[in-house]
Amino acid sequence: MSVSLPPRGRGTASNPFNRYAPTQIIASDDGWFQEVPPSRATEVRAETAKSIITRNQSPDLPFDRSINPYRGCEHGCIYCYARPSHAYWDLSPGIDFETRLIAKTNAAALLEQQLSMRGYVCAPIALGSNTDPYQPIEREQRLTRQILEVLLRYRHPLTIVTKGSLILRDLDLLSELARQRLVAVMISLTTLDDELKRILEPRAAAPAARLRAIRVLRGQGIPVGVLCAPMIPMINDMELERLLEQAKRAGAQSAGYMFVRLPREVAPLFEEWLHAHYPQRAEHVLSLIRQSRGGELYDSRFGHRFTGQGVFAGLLAQRFAVAIKRLGLNRRAGFDLDGSKFCPPGGQLALL
Repeated sequence: MSVSLPPRGRGTASNPFNRYAPTQIIASDDGWFQEVPPSRATEVRAETAKSIITRNQSPDLPFDRSINPYRGCEHGCIYCYARPSHAYWDLSPGIDFETRLIAKTNAAALLEQQLSMRGYVCAPIALGSNTDPYQPIEREQRLTRQILEVLLRYRHPLTIVTKGSLILRDLDLLSELARQRLVAVMISLTTLDDELKRILEPRAAAPAARLRAIRVLRGQGIPVGVLCAPMIPMINDMELERLLEQAKRAGAQSAGYMFVRLPREVAPLFEEWLHAHYPQRAEHVLSLIRQSRGGELYDSRFGHRFTGQGVFAGLLAQRFAVAIKRLGLNRRAGFDLDGSKFCPPGGQLALL
C-alpha cells in the first residue's frame, strides 16, 4: 500500500473529496520524486453563526446540548470522529479539517440571546463536544473565554472536554464557576508517549502538559476527570492502566474511556496513517477493530459505538472497570452541577 507522510505538524497527508463534492480531480504520483512534505499554514475564516447551542437526543451522551465555537480542529488528531462534519462546508475531512478552520465570531453574543429566549430551561452545556474549545487558535480568537464569561455572568452550568493546556489561561473564570458549582472539566489523555502523541495528535498538548493541567485545575478546586479516548488496539490500549494511574496521581476524580470510532471518511484516513507509521502492525490493528465492530470498521448503533463488542472490547471494558475501582476513579464527587442559580439575561440576579 502506497502511503505519504503528512506535512510537518499535521495528522494526515490526504485531502479526500468530501462526499457532497459534485466533481473530483485525482492527482497521480509516478514515483519519480520523494519530496519532504511542505508545511501548511492554518487559515481561519470568520462565520456569523445563526445558532450556537446544538441539541441532541443521544442515549450515549450525558448531556442534551453543546457548544462548539470552532469548526475543524488544529490539533489534527487522525482518529477524530468530527472530521466528516467538514464536508458540510464543502471542505475535506482530511488536511482541510486541520488547516481550514471556521470561527463563530458572534458565539458569545448569540449565546446570550439564546439564554434569554422564553421557555429556555437550564441544563449543563457541554463545551467542546465536537471540536476542542482550547485548540491553538483560541489563543488569538478567545471565543471560548467569551463564552465562559457569559455563562458565569448568568450562572449557567457547563462541562468542558479538552486536550489543550490553554485551559489554564482561564483559571480566573473557571475557579469562580467551580466555587458556585457550575463547571466540571474532563481532560482527554490518550498516551504518555511523546512520540506517539506527535504523530497521533500533532498539535495537541504534550502528555505532561495535560497532567499538569489536571494538577493545577484541582489545586484551584475545579472538579476534574480524565477521558482515555480513544483506546486503539495495539497502539495505545496497553497504556490504559498507566494513564489512569498518572491521572489519579495528578488529582483526577473520575474517569471515562471510549473505543476508537472511525465513521465515514475517518476510516480510510486512519488506515493510511496506520500503514505510514505502523506498516507491520496495521492489519492486526484493523482486524481487532473489526472484531470489535461486528466485522466492520465502524458501528454507529447506540450502546455500541463508544465501547465496541466482542472479546477484545469486553476485556478492555473489564480492565477499565477494575482499574477505576482500584484507583477510586469510579466516583462522581463534585460533578453534580447546580442549575438552580441560573438567571437569564434581563432577569434579576439574587443578591446572595
